[in-house]
Amino acid sequence: MKKIKYFTIIILIASFFGCDKKLDLQNPNAQTSTQYWKTAADATAGVVAIYNSMIQDGSYMRMYPALTDGRGDDFKGDSPWGDLDQVANFTIPTTSGPVQWVWAQHYQWVYRTNQVLTYVPDITMDEGLKKRLLGQAYFLRALAYFNLARTYKVVPLITTVPKDQKDYYPATASEDDIWNQIYDDFKKSIDMLPVTYDNVSGADQGQKGRATKGAAVGLLGKAYLYRQRWTDAAAEFKLLIDGPELNNYSLMTDFRDNFKPTNENNAESLFEVQFADPNTVGGTAGNYGGEPNANWKQVSSIGHTYAMEGFGYSDFLPTNWIYEEFKKEKTVDGKLDPRLLATIASYEPGVSELAYFGPWNNPKTNIYPRKYTHDGIPGFTNENNGIENSGINYRVLRYSDVLLMYAEALNEMDQTSAAYPYIQKVRNRANLPDLATTKPNMTKEQMRDQLGHERALEFAIEAQRINDIIRWGWLYKADKLAELKSHDPEFNSWTAGNEYLPIPQTELDVNKNLKPNPAN
Repeated sequence: MKKIKYFTIIILIASFFGCDKKLDLQNPNAQTSTQYWKTAADATAGVVAIYNSMIQDGSYMRMYPALTDGRGDDFKGDSPWGDLDQVANFTIPTTSGPVQWVWAQHYQWVYRTNQVLTYVPDITMDEGLKKRLLGQAYFLRALAYFNLARTYKVVPLITTVPKDQKDYYPATASEDDIWNQIYDDFKKSIDMLPVTYDNVSGADQGQKGRATKGAAVGLLGKAYLYRQRWTDAAAEFKLLIDGPELNNYSLMTDFRDNFKPTNENNAESLFEVQFADPNTVGGTAGNYGGEPNANWKQVSSIGHTYAMEGFGYSDFLPTNWIYEEFKKEKTVDGKLDPRLLATIASYEPGVSELAYFGPWNNPKTNIYPRKYTHDGIPGFTNENNGIENSGINYRVLRYSDVLLMYAEALNEMDQTSAAYPYIQKVRNRANLPDLATTKPNMTKEQMRDQLGHERALEFAIEAQRINDIIRWGWLYKADKLAELKSHDPEFNSWTAGNEYLPIPQTELDVNKNLKPNPAN
């Protein structure tokens, strides 16, 4: 299976933020934009560099998922690193390093997309390849802003390459402008991206991990859903479920196939970030930031961050609430929901009495994250000694999400009865009873609560829960906030606005056009 290779050279100038007037020390070995952006190889490398930004610490390599997971009621802080615990209990200061890394990495990602969209149209090259490269850039810029909007609420909207000093100090954009740009970029990418790269002609032929038309349709639908544009969202999801061109997705039989280094880029995955097996690629330099080189590892650090004591840092733990939520309903043959032990490492007598292929040495009442760790995966038994980083791809959008979001959109469109079959498709994989039989004729409000439960179990520890909580408005409803506090006591220290990460203080200090967000 061919994946995108991240080694490339790309032109970078100062970051959008954190730059002040000072001596300009240019690297004589670095090409400038006038020297670069001449050939198809330049264009191709430029797009690969965008993907490169997604495998660094402030994005999907570690901190973006960690700081998002930590704020949900399914996860709680358990780290000596104060920033992680403070994020989890909504008291993170504006001076937090990890919060700054998420911001900086995403704006590096945005800058690289803007370079491609600015310079590649003028390069003489195969038009089919050019179209695919530009489509990927539009898709990736939309995804970057989708993450930024959900994380910081309001941010600067930058769609061009800065040309003079004033361009380095952009103003904060309105929410509507940011979301309209996300829609526009995803729409453009849909028109330019292929359904698959299997049959294209070019260097990208057969490569896995590149953005596709299906991924763009799915994330456009998700963006609509976040802004409660139910009809628009449903139309996009329907294309993926029974459209003539894009209905090639399905649920994997084994739920955990979605979180292992084997069976990646499978039929359930619409888009995933590609990480490399450290035993295969090697390397000595961690890809925590900076530019790729021959010693770059290209690995994920999520597994090590989440893994239990003795095998990783155990910086977060599942809450008891999510653990008990999995046990509320047995399968049709009276067993545990199989997603429980794919998501959480817990001692279940007669079912799971081993951890990392050895005896359960921790207290039997303890529970730990299992999703995105190596626990129980053949060949990965020594996470703490030699496998600090993993090659497990990060799944950004799965088909089960499409099904549950479609059900949600239908419910909000007053088609509650029509939502049942799409929820049941996801429940069937977990071998759970027919919802139409166990809970028939639910009202719209009852179905909303049911979807909250279904999504919690399906997407626990997947950087989804806090975003669902925010978009549903639960933090501003007294009864729902009380529920959240009972699920996770960290919500007791939540105050209005702090569901978002704050704009980093360093950015506010340097860029006087930048406004604080509700968390500042």
